[in-house]
Amino acid sequence: MVKQWLQKNLQGDPVLWGIVLMFSLISVAVVYSATGTLAYKSFDGNTEYFLVKHTSLILIGLAFMWAAHKINYRYYSRLSLVALILSVPLLLFAFIWGSNINDASRWITIPVINQTFQPSDLAKLALISYLASMLAKVQLQVKDWKKTLVPMLIWTVAICALIALTNTSTAILLFATCMLLMFIGRVPFKYLMTVFIIVIIVGGGALAAGQRLGTAVSRVEAFLDDSETPFQLEQSYIAIATGGVVGKGPGNSHQRDILPHPYSDFIFAIIIEEYGLWGGAAVLFLYLALLYRGMVTVVNSTGAFGGLLSAGLSFSLVIQGMINMGVAVGLGPITGLPLPLLSMGGTSLIFTGISLGIILSVSRTDREITRAVVGKNDINAKIPAHA
Repeated sequence: MVKQWLQKNLQGDPVLWGIVLMFSLISVAVVYSATGTLAYKSFDGNTEYFLVKHTSLILIGLAFMWAAHKINYRYYSRLSLVALILSVPLLLFAFIWGSNINDASRWITIPVINQTFQPSDLAKLALISYLASMLAKVQLQVKDWKKTLVPMLIWTVAICALIALTNTSTAILLFATCMLLMFIGRVPFKYLMTVFIIVIIVGGGALAAGQRLGTAVSRVEAFLDDSETPFQLEQSYIAIATGGVVGKGPGNSHQRDILPHPYSDFIFAIIIEEYGLWGGAAVLFLYLALLYRGMVTVVNSTGAFGGLLSAGLSFSLVIQGMINMGVAVGLGPITGLPLPLLSMGGTSLIFTGISLGIILSVSRTDREITRAVVGKNDINAKIPAHA
């Protein structure tokens, strides 16, 4: 009965479902540990406050993931342009009137429920879906710059520039994902260079006009300066070094009380401190497994849109994860990007769930098509030759 229920309700790639479940369990354990002291001080000794909140958000994200995977992925082609158009005023609203958190106005507070919403999450998902849709439609005319370059250039420049006003790292990540997706979609190299140059110029202007130029410059300078280690990175190094090979054990982190944002930006350092090198390697393996299953979905896809959509979303999630882990070990400047599927968050967990649900939708739909074709061939095989 349980197996039948799972097969009916959790369709698509079963390995991907298992990877997400593993990420969810790790996230609950690590966020609970990383926020214990903060919850105790902020909520009169209620150390379970963030545990309950984060677990609830994970369940909500899984619910969105389940709902997204039940929808035929071809519908997302139609929704992508609507979502893009909607994200433009939302990004502008966040820049001008948004809630200011950590010296950046990138959130919109939703009335009544009093929860913050980050419109860049919507814009990122919408742009990747739109590019996948456009590339799928022009595969036979990919060298026609009017049909290929212009619409993709307009939206890529607009969205990346609007995000750069308040969130440099997310804008750069999205731009890199778009370039990779266009490369996979066989866009000629000269067009890619045109997009690159224009986005760099416009994005640089948006960064200069926005809120994060000083922060971006200072973080790059701090990364290039070998004489001094930023405080956050120094504490991250301590967490990693003291974790050793096997770690201090769940809930035994010391740096969670010192390291800024141990539950989001530097959660990977807490993972290594508590679970050691083996724990960090396990998380890295899960991200590589996620990328691999995403590529399996790309290979098995029966249509260009499904393959490109799965590739774009898979690369977006895994590249962000690699950047976050790289920052924690000092391989890049501090960014503020959360670790997908593991960091505490609200809209990031929901849109990550939707992205994974769309990948599963591609897998589910293509599996159904394959079964239908195989079943038809079996029926035809049973028809006598003389019939």
